[in-house]
Amino acid sequence: MNKVEILSLNVGKPKDIVFGKKSVTTGFFKERMQQAVFLSFVHFIGDGQGDLVHHGGVHKAVCVYPYKHYPHWERTLERTLPYGAFGENLTITGITEEEICIGDSFQLGEAIVQVSQPRQPCFKLALIYDRKDLPLLVQETGFTGFYFRVLQEGLVSPTDRLVPLTRQAHAISVAEANRLMHQDKYDLESVRRLLEVEELSPSWRKTFEKRLAGQDVDTSERISGET
Repeated sequence: MNKVEILSLNVGKPKDIVFGKKSVTTGFFKERMQQAVFLSFVHFIGDGQGDLVHHGGVHKAVCVYPYKHYPHWERTLERTLPYGAFGENLTITGITEEEICIGDSFQLGEAIVQVSQPRQPCFKLALIYDRKDLPLLVQETGFTGFYFRVLQEGLVSPTDRLVPLTRQAHAISVAEANRLMHQDKYDLESVRRLLEVEELSPSWRKTFEKRLAGQDVDTSERISGET
């Protein structure tokens, strides 16, 4: 696995933002940290989410986004994007959704983290960048980023890097999980393989189990609520 470095460690509390006639509470806007921050089992200290139903919790403690995707979005949005432009806690380089797998674990400073699921885009992304199609574009490109759960709490410095510890035996990538969720929804054989990965988050597991049971799950609903 490539050397995975942190380009930016981003933390921020929820804010009330007005978009036209609509006011929303969002933890999207984060500040780049210059000093070490303690990572608990649920979040970086000083961080928060505006919607605790769809955001945060032990399986979405840390939001991670690869910097490799930034040039694509800068062309799409026709603007320069600062670190943390997708509301992520960690802007990283050295790995993408294609290479990292559900269940992979890493040393991150004093903490130990583990990949739990891909990120799914939120309607607030459309509001912030004034592009109604942006959440769908994120979903279609597969440039989603992903979440870590925290296996061991500890201090994390902006100068730390992600040191690989364990590789999940089934090796189902974040990109593959995205494909099964959004594109090849009826590839049930691959869904069964993904469900063998014990580290997959409960929310994604529930969706795939419903598919196997023959229930039609519309993942587009998630775009309106989850980040």
